[in-house]
Amino acid sequence: MDSALDLPSPNEALSLPHIRAQLIRLEDTVLFHLIERAQFPLNSTIYQPGAIPIDDGTADLGLSFMDWVLRSQEQLQAKIRRYQSPDEYSFFPDAIIDVQLVLPALKYPEVLYANDVCVTTDLKSRYVESILPNVCKVNAGGKERAEAQENYGSAATADVNCLQSLSRRIHFGKFVAESKFQQETDRFVKLIKAEDRQGIDDAITNSAVEKQVLERLKKKAEMYGADPNLVGTGVRKIEGEAVVAMYRDHVIPLTKEVEVEYLMQRLRGTEWE
Repeated sequence: MDSALDLPSPNEALSLPHIRAQLIRLEDTVLFHLIERAQFPLNSTIYQPGAIPIDDGTADLGLSFMDWVLRSQEQLQAKIRRYQSPDEYSFFPDAIIDVQLVLPALKYPEVLYANDVCVTTDLKSRYVESILPNVCKVNAGGKERAEAQENYGSAATADVNCLQSLSRRIHFGKFVAESKFQQETDRFVKLIKAEDRQGIDDAITNSAVEKQVLERLKKKAEMYGADPNLVGTGVRKIEGEAVVAMYRDHVIPLTKEVEVEYLMQRLRGTEWE
């Protein structure tokens, strides 16, 4: 939590070997948290505002039970400097504005340029409405399992881990974008000045690499999602296709959005304006 980079210099943080290693590590983290969440039913009640009464003064915020757990965790983690890290973004930034640090503040290498690009709202919506319903259908025949009230707390806790790991993976796109900018500065300066978002998207897209990522993820999901106790039942801890769909339809598009919008803000206050 304290350090996203663990490196002595910005140059090393933006090196291609380091970026690739970080992306693969985050990929693994996302997968393992998703497998943990998939062991529970969807439990749609925990995503409905007001469905579970919470008597702590936050009722007027219109939070679902999962929102309340996530917001509470962010307030606690803000005190131990989670959101000082350049790859961590809050889903409830209003809840951590005045939080006082318990640990001394850290100074991270200035790798990224100032920006306000954040897609946590869109990510949470996609997670609840699309990713989870797909992941939690693990019974034979793809049927949704019955809701289990006794798992509400565990499911919401697993959701927090999933959302935070997905956010880190997606917002790490800023480091990728900065690295690409430094490799082809003239090309990106022209595209940014022309406000050519599609051109920037095309410039940052590597279809071959995206295909490799999806293939790697499917293999990992098939390996780690198998349950030796359920062989022959048609049931798995997680389906490889659900993981691939999550990356293809959500993680990769949101990462590209982060990269494009970061680059669109990249020239503010620089000599290229």
